[in-house]
Amino acid sequence: MNYSELAFTDEIKAIQQRLGSRSTYERVEKLSFRDGLTAVETRFIHQMDSFYMASHGENEFPYIQHRGGPKGFIKIIDDQTLGVVDFSGNRQYISVGNIVKNPRVSLILVSYPMRARLKIYAEAAIAEISDNPDLYDLLKPEDYKFRPERMLVFHIKAYDWNCPQHITPRFTEQETAHLLQSQNEYIQKLEAEIQVLKNKP
Repeated sequence: MNYSELAFTDEIKAIQQRLGSRSTYERVEKLSFRDGLTAVETRFIHQMDSFYMASHGENEFPYIQHRGGPKGFIKIIDDQTLGVVDFSGNRQYISVGNIVKNPRVSLILVSYPMRARLKIYAEAAIAEISDNPDLYDLLKPEDYKFRPERMLVFHIKAYDWNCPQHITPRFTEQETAHLLQSQNEYIQKLEAEIQVLKNKP
């Protein structure tokens, strides 16, 4: 797998040459071969509760979709394959229709607290639940309410990490709860002391 080799078309290389970055990325191309996901990517993917997927439509426009679920809903089938259950949503089926005609997709996984993002080129395959019960048992998330429609399997063709520039750190309520716990406990203590003072004659 070589993300740069796949991403850098002749036109892109020409622009890099004109703007002075080609020599740097030429070296990157020679060094960016990866033979499947490593432990670093595996840990990162296991922590994700969402991702973005770009597909290409018959109308010649790309379509980008946000997909979310519980943490860990993106399953690693092996070091070159990811899979998710396709939850029922607004039933427009734009991504599914695009994949039927053109299986090539791009995935972006972003950790806002870590200011890190993983970009993946993949070929997507649609797997019906009734035809693949063992795969569904592997991919279905536990302790999460959802209605499954099908499964999506992503055969990874290349991946790379993006720099953290311009990623604004964002945190979920769960991620900040432990940071605010001592503050909340202190506030409760003060409120109790105030109540005692109010009750004094």
